[in-house]
Amino acid sequence: MRVTLLTLFLCFSVFSNAQDSTKTITLSEYLGYVKSFHPIVKQANLIINESEAKLMKARGAFDPKLEVDYDRKKFKGTEYYDRLNASFKIPTWFGVEFKGNFEENTGDFLNPQSFVPQDGLYSAGVSIPVAKGLLSNSRMAMLRQSRLYVKQAKADRQLLVNNILYDATVAYFNWLKTYNEKNVYEDFLTNADMRFKGIIKSFEVGEKPAIDTLEARITLNNRKLNLEKSRIKFIKSSLELSNYLWLNDNTPIEIKEGIIPDINTFNTIDNTLNTSGLDIESFDFESHPKLQSLDYKYRSLNIEKRLKLNNLLPQIDLQYNFLSQTPEVARSFSTSAYKSGVNISFPLFLRKERGDLKLAKIKLQNTKFDIQNTRVSLKNKIDAINQELDSYVLQNDFTDVIVNDYSKMLSAEERKFFLGESSLFLVNSRESKLIEAKLKAIEIENSFFKTKANLFNVLALSEVQMN
Repeated sequence: MRVTLLTLFLCFSVFSNAQDSTKTITLSEYLGYVKSFHPIVKQANLIINESEAKLMKARGAFDPKLEVDYDRKKFKGTEYYDRLNASFKIPTWFGVEFKGNFEENTGDFLNPQSFVPQDGLYSAGVSIPVAKGLLSNSRMAMLRQSRLYVKQAKADRQLLVNNILYDATVAYFNWLKTYNEKNVYEDFLTNADMRFKGIIKSFEVGEKPAIDTLEARITLNNRKLNLEKSRIKFIKSSLELSNYLWLNDNTPIEIKEGIIPDINTFNTIDNTLNTSGLDIESFDFESHPKLQSLDYKYRSLNIEKRLKLNNLLPQIDLQYNFLSQTPEVARSFSTSAYKSGVNISFPLFLRKERGDLKLAKIKLQNTKFDIQNTRVSLKNKIDAINQELDSYVLQNDFTDVIVNDYSKMLSAEERKFFLGESSLFLVNSRESKLIEAKLKAIEIENSFFKTKANLFNVLALSEVQMN
């Protein structure tokens, strides 16, 4: 069930005047709701949760492990063997693994090497990789990469939130644009209606010809037609804006009649989007979330490259275990009773290992190119946006002068018309030019707003000012 924005505002008491039939939602209030309750923003938080889960999984590779292996065979009253082997392993950072073991074997057909004292045999020792796996191994690399994934996820989340805020901001500006256009047509419909009624009265007393009433009615109906078109556009933009408004319980909100945008957005946009007083020359591009994300990716790939490089070494694992049947006596563990071994493995051609290393270097180089390209692209985009903003400020000044001049010309033409020195055609022509100028001014203002939003998006300034 849809919930109206009016209900929401009544709950939170954010209306400026409870006795007014129209209620204003500012850009900062609107973005505050988007950032707090929009499902995509909530979904962005799952990126961090996922990376933290992967970090926990990577840390699990260093968890101590208890293993029990029990095997027994009995046939026709003969116990062939009854073997118990329990071990406790503690992996460490540099591939070294500590191990404690208890072994108890009985039976008539045991392998001679499995004979142990009646109460069992205890051992404590260590396994050390002296080449491959010592300074870099898969569990070490996975943990390091998982830590970087958490940091990368935070940067990626900021980019995702920033994109949804940008889309929501553009929707708000489109809503404001259609609202201003509707107001223009409403104002000039009122003028056309008053002029039509005045001309009808003048015609009835013989002061105006019948052709003037026809022209006045055509103008009036054109104004009504334009107003109806602008009204539909405003409704569509309101519904588009509703796509970004949700309650905390994931209930969508629909903007109803009586809710209007803030027409003074021009004076507050910089403060809301945190673009006021922004010094582009001293802007730290290295702190940009996109570059941070790529940097964490580069560092993660570098860890992978070191692991692949380490895989070129031969696998040489040394094991040494002290043996004792009385582990409660510390001196019972001595070098006179031990079990040791060495395991050596080395592929002759290393084609798999060399191929993996080459692929890791290619990924690393691709990411390095991405970082360089992103850094230059961000700088050029920001420079282009700043020039575009300066141009829109200049265009806005021109349109203000044009609108003011057209207003004066219309007022003068109306005075001449009522003095009988002009025609209704000239009045309508002046008025049409004024309408075009006002609509052009609204269009330029909207382009200025969208460019500001684009600057906000490029800089990834997701921390909006919320009232």
